[in-house]
Amino acid sequence: MHLAELNIAHLRAPIDSPELAEFVAELEPINTVADEYPGFVWRMKENDEDPTATLTHKYGDHLLLNFSVWESLDSLWNYAYRSAHLGVLRRRREWFLRMAEPYMVMWWIPEGYIPSLAEGMERLERLKAVGPSPEAFTFKDSYDSSEAAHLPAAADATK
Repeated sequence: MHLAELNIAHLRAPIDSPELAEFVAELEPINTVADEYPGFVWRMKENDEDPTATLTHKYGDHLLLNFSVWESLDSLWNYAYRSAHLGVLRRRREWFLRMAEPYMVMWWIPEGYIPSLAEGMERLERLKAVGPSPEAFTFKDSYDSSEAAHLPAAADATK
């Protein structure tokens, strides 16, 4: 099993504004760290040539989406909290609005499966609606992959 992860952030200003210039300057280097990090499998990109392209789709303006797949919970944890990413994470309040509801969700997927963004957003909504479960969880309330092994391949994302 692999771990899918989606997190969203509401930008304080448009991505091309002076207020976000330092954040934008960090995007390409920190994405490179992620892409080369042990345990990294995949991440959704809006545009391969422009690391500042934000995933907005139908989900709204000034919304930054990070959607990735990792080999394990530990590999994602180590990237998030034991790499150069931590320095960017510590400055998030400078660039993103504080969110009162869950903004990150994780779930187990079969190796080789790449979930859709719609599935990720459904998982986030499930977490908001019913709380942590093997189908949608957080670092604080995580579930082992064995607890999700009995679930169908797409884990009934429509529930």
